[in-house]
Amino acid sequence: MSRIGIIGGSGLDQLAALTGVRARRITTAWGEPSAPLLEGCLDGTPVVFLPRHGAAHHLPPHRINYRANIAALRDAGVKEIFAVAAVGGIGHEAGPGTLVVPDQIIDYTWGREHTFHDGLGGRVEHVEFGDPFCPVLRQCLIEAAGQIGQAVVTQGCYGATQGPRLESVAEIGRMARDGCTLVGMTGMPEAALAREAGLAYASCALVVNWAAGLSAEPITMDEILRELREGMGRVVGVLSAAARRRESAAQG
Repeated sequence: MSRIGIIGGSGLDQLAALTGVRARRITTAWGEPSAPLLEGCLDGTPVVFLPRHGAAHHLPPHRINYRANIAALRDAGVKEIFAVAAVGGIGHEAGPGTLVVPDQIIDYTWGREHTFHDGLGGRVEHVEFGDPFCPVLRQCLIEAAGQIGQAVVTQGCYGATQGPRLESVAEIGRMARDGCTLVGMTGMPEAALAREAGLAYASCALVVNWAAGLSAEPITMDEILRELREGMGRVVGVLSAAARRRESAAQG
């Protein structure tokens, strides 16, 4: 069974590079995941792919069943997750087109089912979350990018907002003061649920626009879609190289 899972974000609802695909439907105690899991090979490496927003990109960030997604990947035998995110740039080093491997996260979301440990099973548990992204997988992404000649920013703080609307200038100002260098809508509770499920998790984030107030022009969907089209091929290249490295490490 595959150990490596890939969660696709906006711009990666379909993983065309996946070969030998077998769709697998899994029902969890928390309901249905966003789509059937797709088991196949990415450049020869077995992976399990799940589009976070659904295959047709029909699920907004606040309606995603994050618990079912993580539980389904765990039940399919996944032990390590590379999560793809399309984000806005806040830090000066995070302009459109940049790939970032974040190392920290701040949760600004609300009302989402954010834990498996909700007390309904008769006990409450607390997981350590000081370093929300697995350092081993982060390093793997960074080294994989270097291997294929792809530049990445090796640190960043991802601010997770509720969505689906974009943020106000004042909200981005607050996030910048908090230390956020990126803004997205799906990093939480996904990262925390992976930690609760015992799965290693790291993110490869593609910056698709400057956040509100940081450019002279207003944010447009045309701009975002252009960056997605131009950048996701580079993301897939990094994921392919990273999956190969993890597969080689697992085989000793």
